[in-house]
Amino acid sequence: MTAKEAIKTSFISLLEERPLRGITVKDIVQGCGVNRNTFYYHFKDIPALLEEIITDQADRIIADQGPALSLAGCLETVVRFAEARRQVVMHINQSAHRDLFERCLMKICRRVVEDFAAAAIGGVSIHPDDREAMIRFYQCECFGQVVEWLNGGMRYDIAGQFRRICQLGEGMTELMLKRARISAEPV
Repeated sequence: MTAKEAIKTSFISLLEERPLRGITVKDIVQGCGVNRNTFYYHFKDIPALLEEIITDQADRIIADQGPALSLAGCLETVVRFAEARRQVVMHINQSAHRDLFERCLMKICRRVVEDFAAAAIGGVSIHPDDREAMIRFYQCECFGQVVEWLNGGMRYDIAGQFRRICQLGEGMTELMLKRARISAEPV
């Protein structure tokens, strides 16, 4: 393991134990056996370390994701991101740096919804503005559902709830596509 990877591993281990505000560079380097200069060689500060870890995780989830064939599948992919390191995510979500996490979460939501849209839209010819509006709508829905779940302490079955929402809204995507096909210009 490289020194950089050791620093990341040490930091994640510490995040599993305590809030972000309670972690110092000294704690991180003591946990992995490198000196402070090595830390600062690789990272400007703790927020830079956090951003790299979150970005790496988001990129990995996006790369590993199979095609999202349903909206519920989109949300489940995003939820796996949060559940994989529940305590770490909670500590980041409750920190002053939650914006980093939210940017990556939005990126993941965008990617899974784009995959879903590609499958749902298929060869249907719709205006690019309509396509973008639909993607943003579902992206924000996924993002909002996950953020609300995180803010509530991840205490309920979000995947089950979202599957039910999808059942209740069944046909909505098809109706949106039908209307997008009909209009020559976006409304």
